[in-house]
Amino acid sequence: MTSPPSPGSGGSAVEVRRSARRRRTVSAYREGDRTVVLIPARMSEAEEQRWVNVMLDKLAAQESKRVLGDAELFERAERLSEQYFDGRARPASVRWVTNQNTRWGSCTPSEGSIRLSHRLQGMPEYVVDYVLVHELAHLLVPGHGSDFWRLLEAYPRTERARGYLEGVVAADRLPHLPAARDE
Repeated sequence: MTSPPSPGSGGSAVEVRRSARRRRTVSAYREGDRTVVLIPARMSEAEEQRWVNVMLDKLAAQESKRVLGDAELFERAERLSEQYFDGRARPASVRWVTNQNTRWGSCTPSEGSIRLSHRLQGMPEYVVDYVLVHELAHLLVPGHGSDFWRLLEAYPRTERARGYLEGVVAADRLPHLPAARDE
């Protein structure tokens, strides 16, 4: 059974596979843009939905812990350039920096250098990819005019990633309440 995208699934379809041999365990993995959740055949629809949500959250948490090094970040940028810009955006360097607290990324087209804020580390891969694609696009079009935004239309998760980043900024602006204490 394949269901429509679920909240937290990153917009991908969720396929639930029931197994008569599976008794108690539930597992999940990513298969391209799809998430496959394996459950026992005897589970009710309500249990299935609960476990799908649990496993989507678990996968998202695992993925957010992966941090790329600068070399991997550079390789990822090259792959994204190939995928979305036919390899035309060629960065000379791509690296994490800790001195960008108000920007997610920056680019110096004349040098071909791209810098991503360390604050992106631990965010979902599609968000990091969006920022990389955004900065790669600046290697082709320096400003934020219509030509620039037309280039970004190639990345299918642009709006979702922008919404995620806007949510992070909004959450940072909220007054932080003291942690609740057990009494």
